[in-house]
Amino acid sequence: MAIEIRPLREADDRTTFRSGDADLDRFIARYAGQNQFHHHTGTTYVALEAAQILGYATVAAGNIEGEALPAAARRTLPRYPLPVLRLARLAVDASAQGRGVGSALLRHVFLLALKMSEDYGCVGILVDAKSDAVEFYARVGFSPLEVSEGELESRPKPTPMFLPLELVRAAVAPAAT
Repeated sequence: MAIEIRPLREADDRTTFRSGDADLDRFIARYAGQNQFHHHTGTTYVALEAAQILGYATVAAGNIEGEALPAAARRTLPRYPLPVLRLARLAVDASAQGRGVGSALLRHVFLLALKMSEDYGCVGILVDAKSDAVEFYARVGFSPLEVSEGELESRPKPTPMFLPLELVRAAVAPAAT
């Protein structure tokens, strides 16, 4: 059966989703709908198979200061706040891990960033990667950013990472034959 990726619907059953991370499971069950349908602070895209949610990615528009970008991006972009697509959360149900669901969702996020760049402007994707996800994001080209403020000692510090639009474009381009 093929996996479908689409925006979350209010009627989707989110109660059985179990990724192995209680925070990510709680978010999809309790807060994704509120954020999307009531507060309009982000949109959650779900990967489904036979109406079961296998994974999800939540995105929101955001911005980044030009000085916070990696050196290569700073050389060509203005110094004022620049539009980005923020990948707020990405999770895969334990039953579907290792099946490419996370990669399919990330590719969908890449396509959203390209659409945003055409419609409104977007210089890349920003994610606050949890420590166990840094390697996953680095493999697809995200670079860590330096953090100068906002650190909390009560929970593990995420690593802000950035993927410039040219790498997003290259990742979704058809392979040359």
